[in-house]
Amino acid sequence: MSSSNPTPNQASNLRAYLLLTLTTACWGMNAILGRVAVGEISPMTLVFLRWMLVVLILSGFAHRYLWRDRHVLKKHFLYILIMGGFGFTTFNIVFYVAAHSTTAINIGILQGAIPVFVLIGAFLVFKTRVTLLQYVGVATTIIGVIIVAAAGSFERLASFQINEGDAMMLLACALYAGYTVALRFRPNISAFSFFTVMSIAAMITSVPFVAIEISMGNFIMPTVTGWIVALLAALFASIISQIAFMTGVSLIGPGRAGVFVNLVPIFASIFAVAYLGEPFEMFHGVALALVLFGIWLSERGKPAS
Repeated sequence: MSSSNPTPNQASNLRAYLLLTLTTACWGMNAILGRVAVGEISPMTLVFLRWMLVVLILSGFAHRYLWRDRHVLKKHFLYILIMGGFGFTTFNIVFYVAAHSTTAINIGILQGAIPVFVLIGAFLVFKTRVTLLQYVGVATTIIGVIIVAAAGSFERLASFQINEGDAMMLLACALYAGYTVALRFRPNISAFSFFTVMSIAAMITSVPFVAIEISMGNFIMPTVTGWIVALLAALFASIISQIAFMTGVSLIGPGRAGVFVNLVPIFASIFAVAYLGEPFEMFHGVALALVLFGIWLSERGKPAS
């Protein structure tokens, strides 16, 4: 019977789930790249080189899309510039600065607040209805994130304290949630054109921060490893992940898409085990189950359209 075939809406949802899972896998990989980059390249320089490489990679075949969408791009240039500056540059800069004055456990816990910010933002801007089951799903995924961040230790969790770095991390979460919500205002052009122009905006807006880094004496000339990290970040954390993320958001909306951000620490843990040789503990399995169950609850609880 035809009932066994997926409906167009189900196929669209499945496509969004796969794209958003790919996105979070790339972001999880980026967390490992960030650790490898320590001592190999300075943070602001990494941000600049990452987007410079993206622009160089895209320049070979982006002109056709840019020319086709040139009139719409010109009309929405300010919006795209702001989106690139905040979503691509500022978030990463605030994230890196926060990492200098807070702990990894705090960053892991606070990053789990992004879906909460997204749901709030979607409600305030679009009046998107949030159901009780969605709230329960978000809470469940956040518990999974906390377990990962605390490494299954309640003693470590109890030592959590708010400081300047924690406040900056919350700001970073709010910035990216704002970027996620604002994707709903994206002009009706190809994701490729949109991403290319935002990448150019990110590269340009990151230059002053590199200058500040140099003036403060914090610049580290990239080593061979540093260049490899920048290239991998450009390919996976930038090109593949962002196009997949924008497409996923356009398919199911920012509120539902934001929940998938909680998969980032799960993928980061998996990659840490595979690449850094860190042991996979029981709490990793528990956290993974909670995160996946929370996403399932949020999807089950989405408002009827």
